Amino acid sequence: MSGNMNLTLKVWRQKNTKSSGKFETYPAKNVSPDMSFLEMLDVVNEDLIKGGKEPIAFDHDCREGICGMCSMYINGRAHGPNKGVTTCQLHMRSFKDGDTVIIEPWRASAFPVLRDLVVDRRAFDTIQHAGGFISVNTGSAPDANSIPVPKANADEAFNSAACIGCGACVAACKNSSAMLFLSAKVSQYALLPQGRVEAKQRVVNMLKAHDEAGFGACTNTEACEAECPKGISVSNIARLNREYFSSMVSGD
Repeated sequence: MSGNMNLTLKVWRQKNTKSSGKFETYPAKNVSPDMSFLEMLDVVNEDLIKGGKEPIAFDHDCREGICGMCSMYINGRAHGPNKGVTTCQLHMRSFKDGDTVIIEPWRASAFPVLRDLVVDRRAFDTIQHAGGFISVNTGSAPDANSIPVPKANADEAFNSAACIGCGACVAACKNSSAMLFLSAKVSQYALLPQGRVEAKQRVVNMLKAHDEAGFGACTNTEACEAECPKGISVSNIARLNREYFSSMVSGD
């Protein structure tokens, strides 16, 4: 078909966490510009399987840009060259015929490689679990206006909750910090009255889990916000710091 492309892929291949990895080169032939990046990899994998070779392992689930599973480093950028999209929403029209595309997993000690492009992101789960729950009365649903919430706070909490936990912030940070992820999770509760009951202990516990998992300190370069597919703001990190210092001053 006219308009299709031939690309060269340099893909990181690694058998497991303990083995060493290396780049291997594969052709991606007759690629439609309307394919998503993952669809292109599916076609490459079909060719590898037909040739009796191991397919490239990569994470994926919804393929709709809302789960964050499709995390990979493409040509030196988290999720590829386009801003505000996950890898599954990146289309091959973002590349041109003859391009060489370098594909790697997230690079962070807290995200060990499981196989090829798949990393273990359970450290994010550990951070969220450390945050615990919020205290609410159970039973029938309360009246919608029983707890007034300022519109600005509700909007900011919603924006923070949009974080999908893909790990692009960690991959983009030179210190492999997860502060953007952590601050978004703290903010979505800290901004709402329902989250204030456990607020002081929550931020302490989540920061402790972050550091124990091996994530680095914030670099203040804002690379995390620039590469975040959901546009999570670094203003959340400032809120995280205020929440932490407030918990320390209170002494609770």
